[in-house]
Amino acid sequence: MAETYESRMNRINAAVSLKEADRVPLIPVMQGFPVFRAGLSMKDVVYDFDKGAEAYKQYLRDFEPDAIFGHAYINMGAGPALELQQPKSLTWAGAPGTAISDDSIHQFLEFPVLQDDEMELFTKDYTGWVLERAMPRVSGLLEPFARAGFSALSPGMNITQLAGLFSTPQMRHVIETLWKISEMSAENNAKSAALEAEMEAMGFPVLQKGFAAVPFDSYSDGLRGTINSLTDLYEYEDIVRNYCAEHLESMLQLVCMEGKMMPGKWVFMALHKGMDGFMSDEQYREFYWHDLQLIIEEIIKSGMTPYIYTEGEYDSRLDCLKEVTAGKVVYHFETVDMVRAKKVLGDTACISGGFPVYLLEHGTRQQVIDECKRLIDGCAGGGGFIFETNYGVDHTLPGNFEAMMETVKEYGKY
Repeated sequence: MAETYESRMNRINAAVSLKEADRVPLIPVMQGFPVFRAGLSMKDVVYDFDKGAEAYKQYLRDFEPDAIFGHAYINMGAGPALELQQPKSLTWAGAPGTAISDDSIHQFLEFPVLQDDEMELFTKDYTGWVLERAMPRVSGLLEPFARAGFSALSPGMNITQLAGLFSTPQMRHVIETLWKISEMSAENNAKSAALEAEMEAMGFPVLQKGFAAVPFDSYSDGLRGTINSLTDLYEYEDIVRNYCAEHLESMLQLVCMEGKMMPGKWVFMALHKGMDGFMSDEQYREFYWHDLQLIIEEIIKSGMTPYIYTEGEYDSRLDCLKEVTAGKVVYHFETVDMVRAKKVLGDTACISGGFPVYLLEHGTRQQVIDECKRLIDGCAGGGGFIFETNYGVDHTLPGNFEAMMETVKEYGKY
């Protein structure tokens, strides 16, 4: 008998609340796996939403996980709109002139948008810097902003002057293209909402709806790049501190809004720059954990569940992660001693992840089974554990994915 949406949610909610249900919840992190097993390429689904939607629905029918996670992060149907945006910090399968293959997930191209010699301008005229420096650097479409003359705007500017600024041929093209992007994005968002409603009608929860980010990650990812942002902790400490403080307030307001729109849903937070070794313990507490902790608590206060996706090694941060309201948070781990994580966080937060995708790609069926059992033995006792792969599944050896699913569903019973 097929399981229902309610039975799956009860199992998941029990784990979040640090309780045992009938068995360990099973939510593999999806990436290209449903696409490739349907005989498609990543390029196919980036340029055709419907193909991707059918592939993911077939995956659900065939394997019956306890929820779906990953479909929202492969840019289904976004290709045409991305081409109009001409992003310089992102490339994707099928993008004009891209160096990645048709089967690749999108790739972020990191570079310092904020230059060293612009720090004073950045702090004194943030809006002007964003419009005339940042936007032209991250989007080919917005390159005319660099010559638009926004810095000449003043409260005393008359409407005729303003009309002239926005009516040059270059700015007309930008505005018209932005309208097209908006229309295309709205259509794609409507398809996404319809797909998720269909998935839930099939009995599979779509948990992650909200998004949030640690301010330091925004600073590092979008402004300075990894190396510069970390050296800025020494050379421009006050600028980093002020940026994080201002953007923390904006993030808390966003979370509050999401709570009103999506009560009961999960808020996805990927932690990019907090991993072991990137910062000292003292810096992590001041520039990263302080803000992350406040955002987590605001998500809880807003009636949602924080789903904290740690990237890289995170063993040295476990004691910090413990400092949250108990029974309300899910921590996903890529590269962590999962048994130790259970010992440290077991009475505080639900843990997930840790199953190495490389075993699905390169291991034997027995190695897959053994690792599933090891994780369940070390992490499932007393509840508070969701079985997830450590990162997104793409290609697998024949039978290995099936072995993982079957083992967890049978061996993971309480």
